[in-house]
Amino acid sequence: MTVYIDPPTWPGHGRMWSHMVSDVSYEELHAFAASIGCPARAFDGDHYDVPAERYPDAVGAGAVEVGSKELVRRLTAAGLRRPKGRSRA
Repeated sequence: MTVYIDPPTWPGHGRMWSHMVSDVSYEELHAFAASIGCPARAFDGDHYDVPAERYPDAVGAGAVEVGSKELVRRLTAAGLRRPKGRSRA
């Protein structure tokens, strides 16, 4: 089981955000997100949007810190990358 998170460098809604993904399954990702208190509405098709202030919670719970390009590479290699507009839970 590995969940990855990139640095909170993505601006939006007056905050900075990270992306959190699994390289195993969406079920693993949903379970991990729930365990750190991420709401279901933070799921965006193939990743969770995590605000900067929650980044330490994710890392503390075991999410592996990687760069954004590495995060996308791992998500794609796992076959879990979904193009925008093709979201499903």
